[in-house]
Amino acid sequence: MTKKINLFANLKSDFASGLVVFLVALPLCLGIAMASGAPLFSGIIAGVIGGIVIGSLSQSHISVSGPAAGLTAIILTAITDFGAFDVFLLSVFIAGLIQLALGFLKAGSISNYFPTNVIEGMLAGIGIIIILKQIPHAFGYDADFEGDQAFIQNDGSNSFSFLFDVINHIQLGAVVISLVSLFILISWDKVPFLKRLKLVPGALVAVILGVVLNEIFTSSGSSLAIAKEHLVSLPVPKSFEEFKSILIMPDFTAITQGKVWLTGGTIAIVASIETLLCIEASDRMDVQKRYTDTNVELKAQGIGNIVSSLLGGLPMTSVVVRSSANNNAGAKSKMSAIIHGILLLISVLAIPAILNKIPLATLATVLILVGYKLAKPATILHFWKKDKVYQFIPFIATLFFVVFIDLLWGVGIGIIISIIFVLRGNLKRAYIFKKEEYEDGDIIHIDLAQEVSFLNKAAIKQTLNDIPENSKVIINAHDTEYIAHDVLDLIREFKETRAIDENIKVKLKGFKEAYELENTPDNNNHVSIEHYYDVAKRVLVKKEQVKEKF
Repeated sequence: MTKKINLFANLKSDFASGLVVFLVALPLCLGIAMASGAPLFSGIIAGVIGGIVIGSLSQSHISVSGPAAGLTAIILTAITDFGAFDVFLLSVFIAGLIQLALGFLKAGSISNYFPTNVIEGMLAGIGIIIILKQIPHAFGYDADFEGDQAFIQNDGSNSFSFLFDVINHIQLGAVVISLVSLFILISWDKVPFLKRLKLVPGALVAVILGVVLNEIFTSSGSSLAIAKEHLVSLPVPKSFEEFKSILIMPDFTAITQGKVWLTGGTIAIVASIETLLCIEASDRMDVQKRYTDTNVELKAQGIGNIVSSLLGGLPMTSVVVRSSANNNAGAKSKMSAIIHGILLLISVLAIPAILNKIPLATLATVLILVGYKLAKPATILHFWKKDKVYQFIPFIATLFFVVFIDLLWGVGIGIIISIIFVLRGNLKRAYIFKKEEYEDGDIIHIDLAQEVSFLNKAAIKQTLNDIPENSKVIINAHDTEYIAHDVLDLIREFKETRAIDENIKVKLKGFKEAYELENTPDNNNHVSIEHYYDVAKRVLVKKEQVKEKF
């Protein structure tokens, strides 16, 4: 029986934490929408739905949902391919349906089947993409760049050549604001006296300073003033009818397009994995150690993405940045997430004119720091030090292909490499191969593992082929619960054919009757009856020699 929770029991602390999360979420909602090539208003809508709808349905008391940086590459590519935002919204709608189905199918453990190094490689790759795409905005160059996140562009240029092109379009005012924002973001949590203001997020301070600086530049007639086209542009509705007209509906006529379904499936998988990983992190952060039903969370995320798509919002996940801010601010229940969504709604309705004064350069700087946190060198070094082959290669391969080719290719290649390494590891663990030196020659021991599948056939076959003539081999299956028929046939053929031809003495130990492969007699002590006979004969001869001597 689920314990009923009074959402208003801790309203004072939840309101304070909800306010903090709102201040963190506001610039991120706008920034992620900008990085995704979507209307900025769609980011706010997603934040509102993530707070109010998902916050109400989720069982997590700490996590907060909203538009996530991890989805920007998918969104940007999809919007560019479709050429229409309303067609992309249909993919979000489909993604929500898939997540809802996953919840009912109790697929909440899906994240356990994706290697951590591949997930981290994907996020690091997305972080690098965000940095590459936001650097031009930080310098005041707000060109569309074809709206494409791919490294190679349709006109033959690439992300690096585009960065060099920024030199010809630098706006000094944007650079000044970006540098000031960067200083605030880096120093906010490090300077001792600023730590006292930890409830005020550095991103919000950077945004406020960006607005104030540009207002000073504009009012003084300075050449550093940033023009209107380089500022946030949210619609300013003057009536409820105008507000309704702002909302974009999905284009359901595109339901037969294969790309729409593929994008929806991709969003559902990536968003679900990010959400489940964040939920796991949030549960660890929760001082009350409350457990979140991941299947209920998938249902909540699915419903949230369906609603968001119907209102023109971006797809969402549970987000670590907002969840950790929520926890640090002292949240007691999910009421804080709901309050943050309500505050986002109030802000977009009451102060859109103020929000439209935010320089895009400031949001770009915030996103560059977000990208850096996703792709920080410490993460790369961590996998390098952990394991230079099995951990680092899938990680760096995923990162490389996400940045230079495509997110799906990157993740797919990373998973394939991980599977190859797992199979290779299983091949090695299928048996233990060792030699022991004895006076009468080498005895080769092959101890089979608990399970030996057909995947191990090639390795065992190679090992048996490498055994030299005139050898002694003991194949031990005492600890083995299962052996594939392919492997049993291989061992049988080796014993009955090659071993006889090449004078290899083979002893089988521990093979069950079900294997239909007979053990060598007297294999418990590895000594045959003939050996005992020879020993006894030598003893009798020795006795006769002693008698003759005396």
